[in-house]
Amino acid sequence: MRLLIVAATSFEIAPLERYLEINGDALDNHIYKYENLEIKLLVTGVGMLFTAYALGKFLAMNQIDLAINAGVAGAFSKDLEIGEVVNVISERFGDLGVEEANGNFMDVHEMDLIPPNNPPFLHGQLNHPLSAEIAFLPKVKGLTVNKVHGSTKSIAAIKKKYDVEVESMEGAAFFMACLLEKVSFLEIRSISNYVEPRNKDNWNLPLAIENLNKILLSILSNLH
Repeated sequence: MRLLIVAATSFEIAPLERYLEINGDALDNHIYKYENLEIKLLVTGVGMLFTAYALGKFLAMNQIDLAINAGVAGAFSKDLEIGEVVNVISERFGDLGVEEANGNFMDVHEMDLIPPNNPPFLHGQLNHPLSAEIAFLPKVKGLTVNKVHGSTKSIAAIKKKYDVEVESMEGAAFFMACLLEKVSFLEIRSISNYVEPRNKDNWNLPLAIENLNKILLSILSNLH
């Protein structure tokens, strides 16, 4: 089985790569043989632009059986705990559009620049086609942004506008590439912080990354 693991930064999947270096066979740079799996690690860089470019370039030249986007995320919902790992079953672009004179945000689907039901979108949302069959992690809806929310006013506005639980900077780009290329995929995220007035003292990246990589290793064990 050919598996692609996509991350924005190397430190998010560093524990996994260390494990593969010890327990697998290195075939090439960031490519490992582990049991019956051929695992490719793709570090794209932060944000939608770098993710779309790196993933598009990779998929144009490689055939894979499953792609997994692994990373950290901010949680809008306090029902999610810091360090909890979730399965993102839908994504939408959270800041692609225009700001109106009154300060309200209108997205490209509301403007009909991209019709909301134009494939792969459904009601302006990108959906995982097998979300009902994936039950090993809590399911959440994701919002992908270029600028993460960090003020009370902007957080309240985006929560009022969209029914989402987590925020990242890459998820929707990953969803769109996989849906358009008909690649089987998963997006798993570990909660590193709450989406609240920005205060990095409240974040716990080490815990989020530790738990994320535990789940990745569990997935590998089940796949092989």
